[in-house]
Amino acid sequence: MAADATPANPIILIPARMASTRLPGKPLADIHGAPMIVHVWRRAMEADIGPVWIAAAEPEIVAAVEAAGGKAVLTDPDLPSGSDRIWEALGRIDPQGRHDAIVNVQGDLPTLDPEIVATVFRPLADPSVDIATLAAPIRVAEERSASQVVKPVVAWNAAETQGRALYFTRATAPWGEGELFHHIGLYAYRRAALARFVALPPSPLELREKLEQLRALEAGMRIDVARVDTVPLGVDTPADLERARRILAGAQE
Repeated sequence: MAADATPANPIILIPARMASTRLPGKPLADIHGAPMIVHVWRRAMEADIGPVWIAAAEPEIVAAVEAAGGKAVLTDPDLPSGSDRIWEALGRIDPQGRHDAIVNVQGDLPTLDPEIVATVFRPLADPSVDIATLAAPIRVAEERSASQVVKPVVAWNAAETQGRALYFTRATAPWGEGELFHHIGLYAYRRAALARFVALPPSPLELREKLEQLRALEAGMRIDVARVDTVPLGVDTPADLERARRILAGAQE
């Protein structure tokens, strides 16, 4: 690895919008007296790597976060992706460009381990890395062929703790014996990399696989993957929400 070039002033941005197909209004879904987005904000704050802002598509999300003591900024509800939402939010929060890296945490991870947020930031210590993300080993056999489970193809280092992403796919890959990995959609961007990424048009492989990160790879950007042990629970359905409530009930006991 090259000399340490870890960004000195990162910011965590959490995109959130009410228009979820399978669980409408999920940022404000109640979990033990607090909206889900507030639980995510708390987990991100506990990572303690920089200020945390919610990039909200609707004013009711802003109001809920601010009522809990957090910071939120309203963004265009018609933006096409979370990446576009955090870029717009960053321009409003920090037009002077003081924050040199952005950690993008998904707004539907109320049980997120704060250490994972810190882990996704670490590959940026290598100045050749534009974007960092996470993956965990697949432990459930059915996930090896499940299209909803995105698999990164990674050139791991000798310790298999971090490596360069060669591809991401919904197919079963790579072929042959060995571990397969479950991609976790948290990202850390150098600010210049995020600016370049959102300015690029959707790429052919991105459109084919429906995976936004392929746009960066097709443009020659470097994505490194850090290995973690478990996949955080993403809340996409009412059943997921009930599971999150059970998990957090146990954490509060």
